[in-house]
Amino acid sequence: MTQRNDIRAERATRQLAVLDELKEAAARLGFAVREERLLREVGYHVRGGRCRVGEQEMILLDRGLPPQVHIEILLEELSSCRLDEVYLSPAARELLERTGGGIRTAAPSDSAGVEVTS
Repeated sequence: MTQRNDIRAERATRQLAVLDELKEAAARLGFAVREERLLREVGYHVRGGRCRVGEQEMILLDRGLPPQVHIEILLEELSSCRLDEVYLSPAARELLERTGGGIRTAAPSDSAGVEVTS
């Protein structure tokens, strides 16, 4: 049981590292990334995404959603951006390329243990 918990903890740590890296990449591209409590109403499901407030481009993430969903949102938004000048780890770049190419399947274990699913 301890080994299983260790694996889960390691995976969660890798997910948070990829999430932080994607947030930093978005910031380098000029986006403000904010985690907010987004309102939900009956029949209306909000996850987050890109918006513009005045002159500021933003990516909003619903604070109530897990890190994996935040990663998916950031991948979706960053996949349409030019990232030639932005350093990303091989794991983050692979996830981004999979998203940009329309492939949304489980990532291999060398991709920081982060799965992207549809």
